Amino acid sequence: MKAIVATAYGSPDVLQLQEVAKPTPKANEVLVRINATTVTAAHGMMRQGAPLYGRLFIGLTRPKVAIPGTELAGVVEAVGEAVKHFKPGDQVFGATDIGGGCYAEYIALPESEPLLLKPANLTDAEAASLLDGATTALHFLRDQGEIRPGQKILINGASGSVGSAAVQLARHFGAEVTGVCSIANVELVRGLGADHVIDYTQEDFTQSGQRYDVIFDAVGKSSFSRCKGALTEHGRYLSTVLGLPILLQMLWTSKFGSRKAKFAASGLRPANEKIADLRFLKPLMETGELKPVIDRCYPLEEVAEAHRYVDNGHKKGNVVILVTHNGASEAAQQRKTA
Repeated sequence: MKAIVATAYGSPDVLQLQEVAKPTPKANEVLVRINATTVTAAHGMMRQGAPLYGRLFIGLTRPKVAIPGTELAGVVEAVGEAVKHFKPGDQVFGATDIGGGCYAEYIALPESEPLLLKPANLTDAEAASLLDGATTALHFLRDQGEIRPGQKILINGASGSVGSAAVQLARHFGAEVTGVCSIANVELVRGLGADHVIDYTQEDFTQSGQRYDVIFDAVGKSSFSRCKGALTEHGRYLSTVLGLPILLQMLWTSKFGSRKAKFAASGLRPANEKIADLRFLKPLMETGELKPVIDRCYPLEEVAEAHRYVDNGHKKGNVVILVTHNGASEAAQQRKTA
C-alpha cells in the first residue's frame, strides 16, 4: 500500500511517500481502508519532535511509528476473528493514539480504540476534520473549564481547528461566546455562532474592560498573566500549549488565588475517555449543531505540502488529506476546497 513515512524528525521534507506492506488485522483488530485523514498544528509539532518532552511519548531520537497521522474516516475492509462490534463495509471514523499510522491507504487498529460508525450525513472528509478539534475543545471546555449555561466565554484563535469547534460547543452548552480571530475570519466565526467577534489586529481583549468566566486560548498565543485581569473572580484560563510558564502558573493557582490556569494533554487520555467523547459529539454532528470547517484538501501524495501550509499558522478550520485508492487525480482536483 501507499503510505507517508517519516524515519526522522525535521521539516516537511522528512515525509516521504513509499510503498509499504499492507497490514493484516490481528484477532482483535479492524482493518480500515482510509479515505480521509487530517493535518493539524499538533502533527507539525510531532513531526519536528517538539517540544522535547513530547519525545517521551513518540520516540526520543526518531518516531516510534514511522507512519504519522492520528485521525481517519473510511470503510472497514476486514476484521479479526475476535472483533464483535464492526463488520466489513461499515463506514467508520476515529483516531489512533499520538503515535499515528493514518497517513496511509490502510490501518489495522484494535476495536477498543476510539472508532465509531461515521455519521451518515457527513462525508469522510467532513467526519475526519471534526475529530481532533472537537474532542480537544470538548475536553477543555467541559472538563477543565467546567462550562455552564449563562457564562461568558472567550475563545482566542476562534477560526482554527480547535477554536471553530469550541465556538460551536460553547454555544451548545449555553454560554455567551466571544471569538477572537483576524479580520479575514470574522464572518466565519460569527457564522459558527459567536455572539461577539474581536479582530485581534484592532483590539486587545485583555484591555477591553470585559470579564470572562473562561478564557480558552486555543492557539497558545496568550498567557495567564496577561489574561488574568480579564477573568472574573473565579475565572479559568485554559491553554492548549504546554510550556514552563503555564506549568508554573498551574502549580501556583492550584494552591493560591481564585483564578485558575489549566492545561490538559487531551491526546494522552485513555481510549475509553476518547470513545465517550466521540459518542457525546456524534449526535451533534448528525443534527448539524457541530459543523465541519475545512480550509482545503490535499491528496496523500502531497502531505508534505499540506504540512508546509499548516506550519504557516494561517489555516482556518481544518486541512484534510484525501486518500484515493485508484490514483490521486480526484484528490488533486479537490485540494483547494472541501
